[in-house]
Amino acid sequence: MPQFKAPLRDIRFLVHDLYDFAGHYAANGHDEIGADLIDPVLEEAARFCENVLDPTRVEGDEIGSKLVDGHVITPPSYKAAANAIREGQWIGICSNPEYGGQGLPHSLGMVFHDLAESANQPLCAIFTLAQGSMRAIEAHASDELKATWLPKMVSGEWTGSMCLTESHAGSDLGLLRARAEENTDGSYAITGEKIFITWADHDLADNVVHLVLARLPDAPKGPKGISLFLVPKFLIDEQGTPTTRNAVTVAKLEEKMGLKSSPTCVLNFDAAKGWLVGKPHNGLAAMFTMMNSARLDVAFEGVGLGQLSHQGAVEYARERLQLRAPTGTQFPEKPADPIVVHPDVRRMLMTQKALVEGCRALGYFTAMQLDIALDGEGEAARKADELVALLIPICKGFFTERGSEITDLGVQCLGGHGYIREHGMEQLSRDVRITRIYEGTNGIQAIDLMRRKIIGSDRKLLNGMLDTMQTFFDANKDHAQSALVARADALAKEWSSLTDTLMTQGKDDLNLPMSAAFEYMEYAGYACLAWCWARMAVKASDKIAEGATDVAFLQAKIDTAKFYMERIAPRTLSLKESMLASPESLMALDEEQLFMP
Repeated sequence: MPQFKAPLRDIRFLVHDLYDFAGHYAANGHDEIGADLIDPVLEEAARFCENVLDPTRVEGDEIGSKLVDGHVITPPSYKAAANAIREGQWIGICSNPEYGGQGLPHSLGMVFHDLAESANQPLCAIFTLAQGSMRAIEAHASDELKATWLPKMVSGEWTGSMCLTESHAGSDLGLLRARAEENTDGSYAITGEKIFITWADHDLADNVVHLVLARLPDAPKGPKGISLFLVPKFLIDEQGTPTTRNAVTVAKLEEKMGLKSSPTCVLNFDAAKGWLVGKPHNGLAAMFTMMNSARLDVAFEGVGLGQLSHQGAVEYARERLQLRAPTGTQFPEKPADPIVVHPDVRRMLMTQKALVEGCRALGYFTAMQLDIALDGEGEAARKADELVALLIPICKGFFTERGSEITDLGVQCLGGHGYIREHGMEQLSRDVRITRIYEGTNGIQAIDLMRRKIIGSDRKLLNGMLDTMQTFFDANKDHAQSALVARADALAKEWSSLTDTLMTQGKDDLNLPMSAAFEYMEYAGYACLAWCWARMAVKASDKIAEGATDVAFLQAKIDTAKFYMERIAPRTLSLKESMLASPESLMALDEEQLFMP
């Protein structure tokens, strides 16, 4: 059973050495957030995730959440964990101090998410959803709604949910049918059904604040006719105390392959009372305020579960005795050598390590851009916002695809022991699988990247990222790690060239670039990680030259970067060939030919 240990050395290397969070914060108006504040946050987050969240993970999976007489009952250990989350003020870590939040930058909150997702991903969504809901409310709701609902959401007394999907309307929200009619007191009556609503009901907080997409009677068809409403589980009195149950009921809990403790609800709204958030027919814009950060949260779920799987696989490989090393006996005092000496086991462990640490590095960079985009101004904020727009679909899609790969390798490394529940590795594979689906399936991320971010911007967004990468390549072309820099530079240039080819083809037939969209997203991820690994190798090499004492850790960074370039980056060769193939064979069969019994 893997027991979570926070990878603080890797996180500190990124936060202090590679990215200089303190300098980044000072440049963006947060002079007060230096290393003397960052380090205690990291240490307390690690302690909390290791000692409070991690011990609840297995029980949560074994017991699960249940629907009893219309109420969701969570696993027993979750109540103490939820109380600890509130007492530690983790939900409001990045929230506005005006409503009781700590006001820390988004990137520092994302480090906590990174750790928490490893410790207990199914429980974590209860506060990531609350944080996303709070962002939408703060950005778009009236002052009265903000003053009424945000303080207790920030404190964790109340949680939040996102109610978008309907049985016939998933990725295409323009098809939704939920309706809203205005009441005489200025509120609205919301009627309809929503499905796949995570943590929409539970026994861990006094209230749940649903953000619901619905149509007003005069709404135009399609996505431009959708409005956003705040609909609480319980209505409140003048003192802000929950009183009457609103007309929102849980029809069922979905039975899922993973996330057993995270209740996924079918909700019925029967003229439930709610309030308009933002302007009429502007609901999608309001909801997308939370979507970038929500999708980055999901990306880190892939990284977090991959991190835990890697830890479990390394621990097992160092203890499990099987056969002798191909080069001869390594542990003559033992009846066999531990499997960690075998090259194929090392292939799995190194692949896990290179992908987890590479994704974490790109994710932290993206979170830093979110800091600037959310809190900055002028040209810097504009450039950061463009980088975020490009990187979010890459991070969400690529990280979660790799999360499935990494956790699958964790099961494989343990062999038969990985497939049974006792060792806990199979839970990680089950839990991570949803990350490729929710907050927009990875196919949708690929479509968004190709059609909107690349073709739609006439590749402007990509140019900004490539310029950022090229600045590093030019500055380090003569560095001691120049071979790694050159390899990453070559991938970036090929990424640019492939983009031109696909865009040119798309002028005659949009099926051409769209048939390559998923492979393009994957290629982009591998190219970005190559840049991150080159940066990490250069920084580690510099620190060794400067006399740093943690040489083993730093040398491991350099060697892992070499492994990435030699063993993982070549995956782009097959992606390139597939991308440039004609879509003819892809679309050749008619519907009946797809299966012919």
